[in-house]
Amino acid sequence: MNFARKIFVIISREYKISIRNFTDLLTILLFFFLSIFVFIFSIGSDKEILQSVGVGILWTLLLLSSNLSLKHYYHEDFENGTLVLIHMSGLSYELISILKIFSHFIFVQIPFLISIPLASILIDLPYKKTTLLLLSFIIGSLVLSCLGSISSSMNLLNKKNFSIGSIIVMIFSIPVIIFSVGMVNSSDNFMAILNILLGISLIFFAITPWISGVCIRLALENK
Repeated sequence: MNFARKIFVIISREYKISIRNFTDLLTILLFFFLSIFVFIFSIGSDKEILQSVGVGILWTLLLLSSNLSLKHYYHEDFENGTLVLIHMSGLSYELISILKIFSHFIFVQIPFLISIPLASILIDLPYKKTTLLLLSFIIGSLVLSCLGSISSSMNLLNKKNFSIGSIIVMIFSIPVIIFSVGMVNSSDNFMAILNILLGISLIFFAITPWISGVCIRLALENK
């Protein structure tokens, strides 16, 4: 089996898993929209208030909703031995981590990306801000997928407390939310904030495979 076919087989497998767990994704999306309604009811229907805090609300809820999908990242493949089998086929744990990141981005983050315009309508967000929110999420969601890989691989080392992974995501995603919201609301230094957000994404994408690979190896050694 050549290298390209191995990659295709793994991506196809992730696609089949996402289809099998489609109800879980629908539940996460339902949580996202119900949370928006809760914020609307708690804040009120004042358009100016909703528009001023709407971007921050959506990004916070996108972060919380993304955390709900972390259990499917490595845990099941670790428990049934699939990670070892994939590694024995000739792929390093670092490359497996990269493939997991892309799979999570495509099959989890893309549905959120599609739901953002509807969510923006609910909080009466202007078209321009909605477009910038979509752009910021395309970049920032890659960071969320990378953080999901790190936290999930760390959870393999600590099976008694899975909340640690979520805490890690929450802490390190703060800069992403700050610059993403700033990019949407900024009119003067848009390109500067965009470049910073791109830099953060590239940094996390560069270090995540190595961190996840080390955690997976340690978890397998202590299994």
